Amino acid sequence: MKSRLTAFVLLAFIPIHLATAASAERTISRAALRDKIRGAWAGQMIGVAYGAPTEFKSLAKIHEAPIKPETIENAIVQDDLYVEMTFAKVMDTIGLDATSADYGEAFRRSRYQLWHGNAGARRNLMRGLAAPLSGDPRYNIHCEDIDFQIESDFIGIMCPGLPREAQRLADRVGRVMGYGDGLYGGMFIAGMYSAAFFETDPHRIVAAGLACLPPESAYGRIIRDLIAWHDAHPHDWRKVWQLLEDKWDRDDMCPDGVQRAFNIDAKLNGAYLALGLLAGDGDWQRTMEIATRCGQDSDCNPSSACGVLGALLGFERIPAEHRAAVLSIAHRKFDFTDYSFEDIVASTERRALLAIERAGGRVTEREVTIPVQTPTPPPLETSGYGRPVGIFSSDTANWTWHGAWILKDGFVWSDKYVAHEAQGAGSEAEFRFHGTGVALMGDLVHDGGRAEVFIDGQKSDLLADAFLPEDATHDNDLWRVRGLPDGEHVLKLVTLDSADPRSTGRRLAILRAVVYRTP
Repeated sequence: MKSRLTAFVLLAFIPIHLATAASAERTISRAALRDKIRGAWAGQMIGVAYGAPTEFKSLAKIHEAPIKPETIENAIVQDDLYVEMTFAKVMDTIGLDATSADYGEAFRRSRYQLWHGNAGARRNLMRGLAAPLSGDPRYNIHCEDIDFQIESDFIGIMCPGLPREAQRLADRVGRVMGYGDGLYGGMFIAGMYSAAFFETDPHRIVAAGLACLPPESAYGRIIRDLIAWHDAHPHDWRKVWQLLEDKWDRDDMCPDGVQRAFNIDAKLNGAYLALGLLAGDGDWQRTMEIATRCGQDSDCNPSSACGVLGALLGFERIPAEHRAAVLSIAHRKFDFTDYSFEDIVASTERRALLAIERAGGRVTEREVTIPVQTPTPPPLETSGYGRPVGIFSSDTANWTWHGAWILKDGFVWSDKYVAHEAQGAGSEAEFRFHGTGVALMGDLVHDGGRAEVFIDGQKSDLLADAFLPEDATHDNDLWRVRGLPDGEHVLKLVTLDSADPRSTGRRLAILRAVVYRTP
């Protein structure tokens, strides 16, 4: 006990020298740097296992039920961790100048289960559409979902005090599956980690993440609202949560959340985890619990919140029971990776030293000196879809059907819909709508076929393609368009007697259409 206490006291005073105005540099010992990297990875593991049983159990409401965490072993099988390690592996093999296409190729070869923006990206990649187009809103309706946000932690952890380098790397990795707020979510997370190596106040860390965002972006606006509301109600996080709910839990462009309480939007979930950091105010349990109780993607959110807090505190200041749990599995490989906890810590430290030197810093055996960087907000970009204004099942009056369509039961997650299905060429469908964009949702399957799509009589250069070569990519994004004049439009599909060469059939099933409108 005495030796452990002594070690704790010594580590608590590992030197971290903040910058002076004259030097514009900051120095941190190698031991402190390593301790903070360990704390960041351990925090992700602890947070995701804590929140895992609650994931998407509380939608548009606070999770008030008792939380019964999973054991730390749950972290080994979590996509929150192993997906980001796919991209870390690219840096370890190709280097810090790897391109979006390099990250996309590694993602294409992955074999783990994927949903939403990640699934849309891998579907595009498997069809030969390389990154960054795999995450572009023209080809991926889920580009502003949470996906990159929960996979960006590793970037901030390897960029201590280097937010501009974190932004550069995030722009390359995040383009695989994200765009607009879906990209900015990763920059926000990475920026907070970068700041946490030198800041001791979670409030300044959240502000540092905000500085990485275009101020006029929706993501920037929600975080500014969060900070203002927390300042007004510093002791009532539930009041702040309700203010977020009333203003921001609406108009998520993800088709799976339209007219449902489900919300996998990057910015709302980012605000939840930032609320955990603000209201938690450096307390481990409180930070983790609030980030979880905010609901929605409530394993990812405490994972990132605890990761940031772990970088702030360092591994040796994480509560002892959590440290012991992480150390008990420190040499077990995460699913689908070559990394254990100890491996990814060592890998991250090597990349951090490279990033420091690239930024003009200095590395010695005992310490590193890091130039002070101020983030530069990236240019504003938006998906261009606007807000969803209607959802139309295939059996509504907006649709007309001609040819060999048959009616079948279909599902979008747990919601049951009537699906219209055709095999082969010659069947037609028309959908009439008022808006500026539309997304068609259908079954993407091994035996999927294709259809030509016309908007107001003009043939689109994008086919509706229902083929997916494997079962691990859970996607229903069949076809989409944005940027139409605001008004009445007619969408027409004509099924073809052709398909991807890998398809075993010509089946095309339409479940519903989601209509969008820009302001």
